Amino acid sequence: MHLLLVWILSALSLLIAAYVLPSVEIGSFGTAMIAAALIGLLNATLGFLLRLIVFPLTWLLPGLVYLVCDAIMIYIVSRILRDFAVRNFTAAFLCALVVAVVNILLGGLL
Repeated sequence: MHLLLVWILSALSLLIAAYVLPSVEIGSFGTAMIAAALIGLLNATLGFLLRLIVFPLTWLLPGLVYLVCDAIMIYIVSRILRDFAVRNFTAAFLCALVVAVVNILLGGLL
């Protein structure tokens, strides 16, 4: 049940990011759910390897490294899904930032 709530929260965070940022577009809530699942899957696999490679930088810039890794995952997923569009990497980084802030704010409700 907790996993389902986190998944829905991630999809809502993506929808809020798309509402706030004009360079991020999501077609529907279903697309946001699929995007959230793919981002989670990529974070669990490719994101782990990426964080392992940039581990020395984590000591210097911990939050920035995680945001960049999340932005890379969002950018990759935007290239996979048709109804999820992110114009460039800067937009993906801002999307990751908005998603992180929304997850922090809404995560307290869980």
